[in-house]
Amino acid sequence: MKRLFGLPLLAALVSLAGSQANASCNCAARYGCEGEATAADGGVCEAPHYHTIYRTKRSTVMDRVEETRFRTVYDRVAEEKVVNYTKHVTETRQKQVNYTVMVPTYETKTRTYTVNKPVWETRTRDINYTVMKPVYETKTRTYTVNKPVWETRQKQINYTVMVPTYETKTRTYTVNKPVWETRTRDINYTVMKPVWETKTRTYTVNKPVWETRTREVTSYVRKAVPYTKTITVNGGSWQTQSYTIPGKTSYRTVRSAGKWVYNPCTCSCCYQPGTCCKIECTSAPTTCCKKVWVPSCETKEICCTKYVCEPVTKTCCYKVCTMVPECKTCTYKVCKMVPECHTKTCCYKVCKMVPECKTCCYKVCKMVPECRTKTCCYKVCVPVCAQRTVTCYKCVPRQVPYTVTKCVPRVVCEQIPCKVLCTNPACAEASTAPAAAGCGCNG
Repeated sequence: MKRLFGLPLLAALVSLAGSQANASCNCAARYGCEGEATAADGGVCEAPHYHTIYRTKRSTVMDRVEETRFRTVYDRVAEEKVVNYTKHVTETRQKQVNYTVMVPTYETKTRTYTVNKPVWETRTRDINYTVMKPVYETKTRTYTVNKPVWETRQKQINYTVMVPTYETKTRTYTVNKPVWETRTRDINYTVMKPVWETKTRTYTVNKPVWETRTREVTSYVRKAVPYTKTITVNGGSWQTQSYTIPGKTSYRTVRSAGKWVYNPCTCSCCYQPGTCCKIECTSAPTTCCKKVWVPSCETKEICCTKYVCEPVTKTCCYKVCTMVPECKTCTYKVCKMVPECHTKTCCYKVCKMVPECKTCCYKVCKMVPECRTKTCCYKVCVPVCAQRTVTCYKCVPRQVPYTVTKCVPRVVCEQIPCKVLCTNPACAEASTAPAAAGCGCNG
């Protein structure tokens, strides 16, 4: 790609060099259609010819060179150290706490309820079942426990209680004392006086008149008639039959034995459980007995009685009541209320509130703080210094060599021949010799 990209640039340089040579040597010519050349300065030039020149071409070539480098790698090195640490030991202490409890109060009540009374019936059947029989295996393991060390201490606590102190005070207050006063006044009032008036009115009433009549009544009497008929009675007996119940099929999952696998990342062994598989278990079939009712048909003759209704006619008497209208006259009194004015004198009492001062004594309770001291037991967690051995890991650097391939640029020089067109006779002589310094035909 670099060489192809350099070809147009090389052609442009060659054409520029030829034009400069023709200009310096006055060899620029114009060719006609028939090959005749006319000099630019009015003279006649020689026939055109070519000569070869060499140019230097520089190109860059990438060479692959292997180089050894070093990088730092950190290795984990285990180191055991003894570390001092503080552990907390629980200590028992005591203190007084006020709390509220709910005291149960019992109250007797009566209620009626319905229960289902069981009636037990004894039956027998065979049941096949599977039990898991324990097989004991003795194993030994080592474990670490933290043994608490309890320490009992006592301390004095100052607390404050409120002691009631009573103080007698006197205060004066005002009350309103009622004073009653008797007064008199006249009251005019109106009363309604009754005045009676006699009136007469006529009214019609319905008078009952009873009449005796007869009629024929037909009734039906039921008469018993005996007869015989043949019926079929369903009978039977109980028979014992045996049947077989197939065993139940169950599946259970069984895990195979696992194994311990070493984990290089944590430097420890991890337990890897085994695979799970299903096992089919089928129990033995069960034979049971049951009682079955076997029906049978029997023919019997029975005596029956049927009732037949016979009509009976009889004559009965009954009374009919007829309402006959009748006019009557009555006298009644009517009361009218006539207003009448009266005057009366009445006495009434008026209550006036007269203020009166009184003095009373009362007690005031003040809560005075009083300091007291009590001793209580409590538990505290006491730090105890101990030592244990821990494993620490530190990183130790080391140099690891590795090889890297890189590309190094290198400049390569190359001579490329070029042909130049020239009509100067001096240039023809110089085709085999180096071009003159004043001529531009060397490109």
